[in-house]
Amino acid sequence: MEDKAIIQLEHLSKSFTVRSGVFGGRKSMQVIGDLSLSINEGEVLCLVGESGCGKTTTGKLIVGLIKPTSGKILFEGQDIWSMSKEDFSSYRRAVQIVHQDPYSSLNPVHRIYNILSAPLFRHGIVRSRGEAEEKVLELLGRVDLTPPEDFIYKYPHQLSGGQRQRVAIARSLTLNPRFIVADEAVSMLDVSIRLSVIELLRRLKEEMNVAFLFITHDLAMAKYFGWEGRIAVMYLGRIVEIGPTPRVIENPSHPYTKALLMAIPEADPRITRSKKPMELRSLDIPSLLNLPPGCTFNPRCPFWIEGVCDKEVPEMYEPEKDHYVSCFLFRGK
Repeated sequence: MEDKAIIQLEHLSKSFTVRSGVFGGRKSMQVIGDLSLSINEGEVLCLVGESGCGKTTTGKLIVGLIKPTSGKILFEGQDIWSMSKEDFSSYRRAVQIVHQDPYSSLNPVHRIYNILSAPLFRHGIVRSRGEAEEKVLELLGRVDLTPPEDFIYKYPHQLSGGQRQRVAIARSLTLNPRFIVADEAVSMLDVSIRLSVIELLRRLKEEMNVAFLFITHDLAMAKYFGWEGRIAVMYLGRIVEIGPTPRVIENPSHPYTKALLMAIPEADPRITRSKKPMELRSLDIPSLLNLPPGCTFNPRCPFWIEGVCDKEVPEMYEPEKDHYVSCFLFRGK
């Protein structure tokens, strides 16, 4: 049986108008450029890249928090910004987000009960306080906040960072979603508790068959969470490589992906010391206000081809089945 796409991005772009210069002139800044992507039901797609490359903006576009400048976002084949009010409401219920910062994503003046019961009442899932309490207790138990009675009437400031993020995950589950954007969901947590939260997300994926867009700058975390899924590597608003996680990790094709992997420390310090770092042409990341022509990685790439990489934007080439890379080194292969 063929995989069925739940989310599709077609030539998506997003620009923001920002102030520029001493006198406050306004300039367009392209954060996402010509992004095409497809995520299947029940699939894990890890979106990785440096800070500022457009990962979070992509997540916000998918969940409908911001509108694209151009292109389409399809949910089960239907453009979300052309949907009827009823269809858009169903889409918003099916697609949820877990934000990066558990300290700011929860309202500090509301108790956990109020935070988790609000969407239940808003969408008519519960109609009485008794039903709401029962459902909230169930949600807290599902994210391993036990006994749930100890947490339901606490305020966010009374919880640890890991507990707050579990509440945020519980909130994303209130409407039985089919797709979750986990935006750096563990990066703000202590290293000692990251693994338990990742294990929670993996368990929820199996129990609910929910698809994930797992956004992270940590390739090691992407490898652990999405080993059976795919990895998409983003650089300055464009996907430069995408494929099954084992292939991208073990046989990276794009020079940028190779540079990212070289930066991952190994458990054995001898292996780390034996790694020969890739010598980039420049350590500076180009400004989004002044993107270089052609391949945006060409000012840093040690393998750039003069007159080609700095003139043309590479297409997505397929050096091996289901493994795509945007690099002229693979043109014609």
